[in-house]
Amino acid sequence: MTNTPNKSLIILLSAITAFNVYANLPENISELVDDSAPAVVNITAKKEVSQRSSFGYGGIPDEMLERFGIPREFREREMPQQKREATSYGSGFILKENYIMTNFHVVEDATEVVISLSDRREYVAEVVGVDPLSDLAVLKVQGKDLPTVNVGNSDDLKVGDWVVAIGSPFSFDFSVTAGIVSAKGRSIQNNNIGNYVPFLQTDVAINPGNSGGPLFNLDGEVVGINSQIYSRSGGYQGLAFAIPINVATDVAEQIINNGEVLRGYLGVRMSEVDSDLADALGMKKPYGALINDVEEGESADLAGLVPGDVIIEFDDKEIKFSSDLPHVVGQIKPNTKASARVVRDGDEINLDFILGELPVNSESFVPAKTQSSSDPLGLKVADIDRDNPSMANMPDGVIVSRVNLNSAASGKINRGDLITMIQYKGKKYEVSDVESFTEALENFSSGNKIAIHLIRGGNRIITSITLT
Repeated sequence: MTNTPNKSLIILLSAITAFNVYANLPENISELVDDSAPAVVNITAKKEVSQRSSFGYGGIPDEMLERFGIPREFREREMPQQKREATSYGSGFILKENYIMTNFHVVEDATEVVISLSDRREYVAEVVGVDPLSDLAVLKVQGKDLPTVNVGNSDDLKVGDWVVAIGSPFSFDFSVTAGIVSAKGRSIQNNNIGNYVPFLQTDVAINPGNSGGPLFNLDGEVVGINSQIYSRSGGYQGLAFAIPINVATDVAEQIINNGEVLRGYLGVRMSEVDSDLADALGMKKPYGALINDVEEGESADLAGLVPGDVIIEFDDKEIKFSSDLPHVVGQIKPNTKASARVVRDGDEINLDFILGELPVNSESFVPAKTQSSSDPLGLKVADIDRDNPSMANMPDGVIVSRVNLNSAASGKINRGDLITMIQYKGKKYEVSDVESFTEALENFSSGNKIAIHLIRGGNRIITSITLT
């Protein structure tokens, strides 16, 4: 005989469950909005953009100019530009003493910026300074008795905490949306930013026009600046990203006090540690930032960091992924002392650093033309042609001229890569030419996971390959 649950008990349990769900919903959002909205601003940025006439040079259609044999280059060079005014919209908030924070992309190239308060006061704002790397800008207005926000501590946020956004999506001024913190420390790449911002991910509804607006915790404190959305439609699809307020206020203070933003710099290139690389490097599990390259004379080089090292802790902060390291280092001022915990050849060591200053640089790479054969990995490699001026100053190694389909190296190594070293469980084999490359491979057997050190596009990379 089957026991039938008591209907009253089921109803009671359902009521308790529903009560608990609604009991967890915040009740003070309306009070939060009343207290905080006055310090939120709507931003209108006017820009002058150039637009080429669609009627060709002198108002003559392109087809006719082409018929008379006028070269396209001449038409494009001589065609007059029509200038027009474009307007973009965003949000912001009054941080302190008439200073306003918003996103850099909201005011980029603006000829005039106007901010509007919820009490309908309007001011023309001065752009005090911008920081494209964090997508932040600081504005200033000459107003009196302006309300300011309360600033919280974004480090105290936990995944699952309730947060509230106030902004002007699609120019619907001072709209309010709410949700929770979905994740912390997200690294996203968009318009050259991301490396130095550990974004907060939320499910708060954010749309164009919300950019630069504040994200509040339930105590009415600003904990983030709404900056990015992930969308295939251009509108909200459940993923929004905010700049932590701790990052934003540090940038703002530097802009206000120094007129520029300085960031610490190690001088390394990194990649993730996957399970195969962890095995090849003698690690128990995949984690940390794998060092692919160290710039000569920079902070990492002076501290003794070498390619193949894995940073697992920096400045007392755990480094789980390679993207965590720039977040931590970038928030430390140049010429500041810092320490790191590093895995080297399976052992943990401590290194001390004096950070440099983040520079801007670019590099290029020219592949070789000659080739020789090497089969164990499914590669064809070549010695560097030192008589070729473009290769005269390249590091020692071999150039990959072909990668066989469905080989062990397929998808891991590319044509044009320069292989400089092979590493396996603490042993390193320098590669200077095809002969040394072939001899190094003779030390391994099928099933071994080896780490290949290579240069690609001017950047040093370490990748793992399982020998077949």
